[in-house]
Amino acid sequence: MSSHREAPAIAKDPVADSTDLYAFVSPDAPGTVTLIANYIPLEGPDGGPNFFEFGADVLYAIHIDNNGDAKPDITFQFRFQTQIRNPDTFLYNTGPITAIGSSSWNRPQFYSVTRVSNGDSKVLGHDLACPPCNVGPRSTPNYATLAHEGVHGLGDARKVFAGQRQEGFYVDLGSIFDLGALRPFQNLHLIPLPAVHGVNGAKKLNVHTIALQVPISDLTLDGSSSFTGADDSNAVIGVWTAAYRRAARVRESGEAADENVESGPWVQVSRLGNPLFNEVIVPMSKKDHWNALPPSADGQFVQYVQHPELAGLLPVLYPGVFPNLAGLSAARDDLQAILLTGIPTGIVPGFQNFTGSTPADMLRLNMAIGPSGSPSILGLIGGDPSGYPNGRRVADDVVTIELRAVAGITYQVVHGTGVFTADAAAGAIYDVEDPATNKPPLSYLSKFPYLNQPFSGFDVPA
Repeated sequence: MSSHREAPAIAKDPVADSTDLYAFVSPDAPGTVTLIANYIPLEGPDGGPNFFEFGADVLYAIHIDNNGDAKPDITFQFRFQTQIRNPDTFLYNTGPITAIGSSSWNRPQFYSVTRVSNGDSKVLGHDLACPPCNVGPRSTPNYATLAHEGVHGLGDARKVFAGQRQEGFYVDLGSIFDLGALRPFQNLHLIPLPAVHGVNGAKKLNVHTIALQVPISDLTLDGSSSFTGADDSNAVIGVWTAAYRRAARVRESGEAADENVESGPWVQVSRLGNPLFNEVIVPMSKKDHWNALPPSADGQFVQYVQHPELAGLLPVLYPGVFPNLAGLSAARDDLQAILLTGIPTGIVPGFQNFTGSTPADMLRLNMAIGPSGSPSILGLIGGDPSGYPNGRRVADDVVTIELRAVAGITYQVVHGTGVFTADAAAGAIYDVEDPATNKPPLSYLSKFPYLNQPFSGFDVPA
């Protein structure tokens, strides 16, 4: 997945595992940006009786860098608490949950949102209710209504939602980790099989989402919300999400086993900027180390971006299929621009998302570029500057985009010998999307929080 189970340590701690990060100018709310951070990978919808929930012992954060130093200038923090209404039942709910405050929901969650800027903290909202998981038609008979009750206003055009959503990231998880198999042309693989369409391995799964919609002026260095154009450096922000746990935890035994004590400073245990960075770029021995570092320390990983292992494997696994990689041994400064610095002015006409020379894994969003009237799931390489790597929208096909980039399409562009075109690396098409319509294999909401209603535990798709 984008960052699901991407490192050995965090794979054992799913509640703190950041899986996907999105940042985009809101199509349904002009003048705002939507930030979405997903946690808890690979949620089976029928995962009762202890259904999935956020960690009350985890500090979740979305960080914003607006001056190019890869350090947080603005942070939105989220803390959760869980209540048990009836301690004498094993049930998640003792009857239909007809409203978000229904007394029949036995394990509700509530949370607070805090904005931190220049060392000053301001609580934007507290005791905000999460909706329950989508248990089934008897327990959560009108889930869309329950979810809508979970959208809370925070004042000043801000909105927040925290709860279960349908997994919005699509990937052929079963094939890609089987020696890099790409089903649409696996007949050309070193170990060939008949070519077939890609399969969305996340199709039947849910995730837990923290979604925040804020005014652009909340994020800029000078508090402005208007720009001179796409080349305005004030319009570009870097975004990453992270999760933290206390430095120390003392485990009790016997009757006091549920009274564990945590203390000490918050320690970062996961983070995520660009999709697939830790999963595909960082070598196994350094993945846990990467998760503990801030983006400002990413200079030590430049070598893995400039010479990605996957770029060397593709020509071996698919002889003759990736001509752009033939004999390409130069440092991949194109990938360094996409993943670590942003794309400077002058590379792509009318576009830039450059944050400066400090290498850092962050999503970079140019907020002067509004939503596209005809979006392409291939983002910038599909001729749509509103999409990835300009931030990331929920439907962007980041696997195909990044595969094409690694396969060499962006190297020619950065070096002035080519242009971004949707078919310039046709051999790298991942083909999880509908090949006839170039649309993703699942649907999304047209308004906040954009990710669709989670699958029901009772009605798990066949």
